Amino acid sequence: MKIAVVGIGKIARDQHLPAIAASPDWDLAATVSRSGIVEGVDAFADFSVMLEERPDIRTVSLCLPPVPRFAYAMQAIRAGRHVMLEKPPGATLAECHALTEAAREAGTALYATWHSRQADRVAAARAWLADKQLHSLTVTWKEDVRRWHPGQAWIWEPGGLGVFDPGINALSIVTEILPDAIHVTDARLEVPENRQTPIAAEIRFHHAGGAEVTATFDWRQEGPQTWEIEAVTDQGRLTLSEGGAVMQLEGLRQVDPALSVDTALSVDPALSVDPAPPNDPAPPAGEYPRLYEQMARLVERGGLDMDLRPLVLVADAFTLGRRVSTAAFID
Repeated sequence: MKIAVVGIGKIARDQHLPAIAASPDWDLAATVSRSGIVEGVDAFADFSVMLEERPDIRTVSLCLPPVPRFAYAMQAIRAGRHVMLEKPPGATLAECHALTEAAREAGTALYATWHSRQADRVAAARAWLADKQLHSLTVTWKEDVRRWHPGQAWIWEPGGLGVFDPGINALSIVTEILPDAIHVTDARLEVPENRQTPIAAEIRFHHAGGAEVTATFDWRQEGPQTWEIEAVTDQGRLTLSEGGAVMQLEGLRQVDPALSVDTALSVDPALSVDPAPPNDPAPPAGEYPRLYEQMARLVERGGLDMDLRPLVLVADAFTLGRRVSTAAFID
């Protein structure tokens, strides 16, 4: 299937373009960008022109910042094209609801992607937690903004989310692996005095079962980066690290590689599970290849996949958050 990528920036070059190139489902037929191009691929500077001149391209992948994304997505849907949205799917919840309704009326596929949910051990963590009683869940997501978002001024402007740009990745995992819903009860947002969005955040959540659920996001981390979720249950402790790529279970009997049933093989107090056990099925390797495989299936069968739970949590954190001014950030 032919696809056009709109917005040839860092995330497109680092993730989307390699995933499309490796996919058996997709053929990169065009790009839309004011500056970036892909050699050998039809390039457009104007999205409207691309839609008009290339009716054979039925799917577009939008890799734009959140604020301008809505106008492009709505234009594509109204032109009868299927739309794949980088995270977050919009700058506001209202935009996302409007896109959902428009896609439903047009009969086009619409996919709000959450790439961190495709990390290697997220599905296993969800399966293991399904029948456990949660006592606490702690999210620690700390990274260096200068390393991962160099010179990207839009992240500091309204709609750019600030530290919630990576933080929403953690929340997308949490909402995927927990069997019970959570919602924000309190938040503390540290905002640089020369910026509009937070550089750090502390959040507390309500959990239906009474578990203590908290998250710490920080963009000032130097040295080793930390992307970790720790869940303490009535049957042991689960830790997802490296953004969901590695899973560790402590205080348990050994479990089988699929993490579906306990076995009595050993009483190893710290069982580390490799990202890809040899007897696992072989889905596409990597988060973005899996997203594009799912988009292909969504286009083939038609329908919508617009899970907005991670964005709801971010919106509520901004609504309830106490803003604290902190030192100016200089990129």
